[in-house]
Parts: sequence; structure tokens; C-alpha cells
Amino acid sequence: MSRIPTPASVADAPEKARPLLNAVNAQLGLVPNMFRLIATSPQALEGYLAMSGALGKGALPAATRERIALAVAEVNGCNYCLSAHAYLAKNLSKLDDAEIAANRTGASNDPKADAAVRFAAKVARQRGKIGESDLAAVKLAGYADAQVIEIVQHVALNTWTNYFNEVFKTDIDFPVVEARKAA
Repeated sequence: MSRIPTPASVADAPEKARPLLNAVNAQLGLVPNMFRLIATSPQALEGYLAMSGALGKGALPAATRERIALAVAEVNGCNYCLSAHAYLAKNLSKLDDAEIAANRTGASNDPKADAAVRFAAKVARQRGKIGESDLAAVKLAGYADAQVIEIVQHVALNTWTNYFNEVFKTDIDFPVVEARKAA
């Protein structure tokens, strides 16, 4: 059970958060627990959705964004995010079980995506303290500077949701996937 009350519905959320939650519902067809819990602070929800929306318009493909989310959730040991992103990776991005398993280890079976996922996992594990060779490797794989910036921003955004869900113990409303162990 969550450590703080999760609004049971959009109508139960703070008034300023309701239009944002309705937009989530329009996009996803439902409002997952995490969004309703974040809505306790409409400003936090607005900030999260703004960054997520901006990154969704970025240069990284949706499948690569899901791969990064899975790798970061595994690094941070967040069962909520692992569950949500495993579901999204399989059902929206159409990643197979082998790819999802690779992503959870900080890798990918796709050569180009592998460089992004490895870089993202290293950024998460080492809290941004990466070497020149790490940056060179992701760029050598074909990622432009702007894309590398987006990878780092995805790590930051996913780390925030991982921390949020771990702090507040958000009730998992996806098929449950458990972290192997946090790094």
C-alpha cells in the first residue's frame, strides 16, 4: 500500500491536477496509480508531464526510450517502473522478451540501441561520472550530441520516477516485474 493516499480517481485529485490527468487518460486510455499519486502535487505532475512530453518529441525512438527506462529502473531497483515499462515495451514498443531481458541488464540486442542503453545504465550506476571513452562509444555508435543529451535527460527523468515510486511505495497496477537487485 502507498505511503500516502493515492486519489482513487481523477475527480478525487486536486482540482489543478485534473486537466493534466484527463490528458494522461486521453493518451493512455487510463490513469495509472503513479500519475494519480504525483497529482497530489499538481506542480510536480505538471513538471513531470512537461519533461516527459518534450522528450517524447525528441530524436530518440520510442523503443529506445523504453529500453533506457528498463535499464534505469533495474539499476535503481524500482519494481513499479520495471512493471510499467516492461508492459509498455512489450505492448506499445513491441519489444520481445529477449530484448526486455537484455535491457534490464543494461544492454540491447539491437547494435545501435545497445550503445544508448549501455551508456544510460552507466550514467545511472555512476551518477553521471563517466569517462571520455564512454562518451566516445555512444557517439561512435551514431548518436549526435543532442541525442546524447536526451539520453542523459531520460536517465534523470526515469531516476526521478524510480525514486518517487520507491519513496511512496506506489501500488503497482501493471503485471508485476521485480528488480533483480539495485546497484
